[in-house]
Amino acid sequence: MQSAPANRSLAERAGHAVAFEVIAVVICAPVLAWAMERPLAHVGALTVMFSAIAMLWNMVFNLFFDRAQARMGFERGLAARLLHASLFEFGLIVLLVPLAAWWLSIGLLEAFLLDISLILFFLPYTLCFNWAYDLLRERYLRQYVHGAEHSRSCKRS
Repeated sequence: MQSAPANRSLAERAGHAVAFEVIAVVICAPVLAWAMERPLAHVGALTVMFSAIAMLWNMVFNLFFDRAQARMGFERGLAARLLHASLFEFGLIVLLVPLAAWWLSIGLLEAFLLDISLILFFLPYTLCFNWAYDLLRERYLRQYVHGAEHSRSCKRS
């Protein structure tokens, strides 16, 4: 059984996004603090800001991308998905690099390289997180939701 993402409630989508970001911050903050030899609180605050900006950018960007798709009528095939991902990441770079440079008192090139390293982390992290989430969600649905339906039908008999 593979649940369609379209069947997910707003509350579930919000929970998914928050879990994704919290786990990412818990992983990234200490690693970046160690790699950059900076205090964890200072780098942790930056990762929380990055996380909040990324979530807001995701909502805004997808709203505009959906509107562009509705207006232009294109399919979300490989080309559109590549364009979507590229534009999304470019927008994040534009938003995050100046913030990182200012917050860490580093140059734009160093901040850009930091952002590239984060992108390289988030590619496999996103794949693994969503795969694990989907597997756990399926297990939950099978065990609790379908189990509850089964017990209700047994009580009626």
